[in-house]
Amino acid sequence: MSPEVREAELMADLSGHVAHAKANAPFYADRFKDVDPDAIVNRAALAELPVTYKSDLVEAQAAHPPFGGLNATPPGAMAHLFRSPGPICEPQGDVHDFWRGARALHAAGVRAGDICHNSFSYHLTPGAWLLDSAARALGAAVFHGGVGNTDLQVEAMAHFKANVFCGTPDFLKILLERGREMGADLGSLKKAVVGGGALPPSLRKLISDEFGFTPLQNYGTADLGVIAYESPAMDGMLLSEGAVVEIVRPGSGEPVPDGEVGEVVVTIFSKDYPLTRFATGDLSAMLPGVSPCGRTAPRIKGWMGRADQTAK
Repeated sequence: MSPEVREAELMADLSGHVAHAKANAPFYADRFKDVDPDAIVNRAALAELPVTYKSDLVEAQAAHPPFGGLNATPPGAMAHLFRSPGPICEPQGDVHDFWRGARALHAAGVRAGDICHNSFSYHLTPGAWLLDSAARALGAAVFHGGVGNTDLQVEAMAHFKANVFCGTPDFLKILLERGREMGADLGSLKKAVVGGGALPPSLRKLISDEFGFTPLQNYGTADLGVIAYESPAMDGMLLSEGAVVEIVRPGSGEPVPDGEVGEVVVTIFSKDYPLTRFATGDLSAMLPGVSPCGRTAPRIKGWMGRADQTAK
């Protein structure tokens, strides 16, 4: 899809998204009470809507549990319910690839028939479920490794001949080095999708040089799902489909010029949890042009720091 067609389709979906949020989510019914959804047809109009911050979410959920009225689907009709530090609660709607993670795994080479060893936490928070649902959407099998139990995880990885790892970069290094110490055969592992922690160039090079494969990063939050992800080109991060990403001046909601660093603000076209102009607290900047890998989605430079500590 050309960038121009993609942008036109996103903008065409904006007014319907705002109308749905206003009609079905009490938080947005109040916040958008003076907004005409039919007028929200471009980025300039979207930028006139108020930004929702993590601190707003904490306050709204405390006053109106469990989701502060930001949900358009009742809690009992969701697939899973989560509670992250903050405390902030998040839902998983009962839909295919709810967090839009399948493209991130596909870009990393994950295909039907692969075996994914998932070492994100399955407890309380949605991180593991995001990658789990993405792998299942592609037809891959998933081993629920979770966190900790390093030796048991090494043994399971060798036993099932997992060829994909999902988890944090530092735990991937720990598992690989522990596997070498144990004499475990982890040679089946050829792909990795990592997040939830820093992947400095030195760590990526170490894994590539010593273990023969190159981990790729995805960037997301528990509220929004996958926002952006790397392709093998490793030139910026491609923005997720089904979301409008803005880079704004922190604290103002005013979009900055392309290339300038600002806060990542995201609108997701979710019927269950229609977050609109949701501020991540993260800093990034738009990259010009298209990825050398041939994918035409817009790109951001990646994570460039924090504008707000609530989400940390």
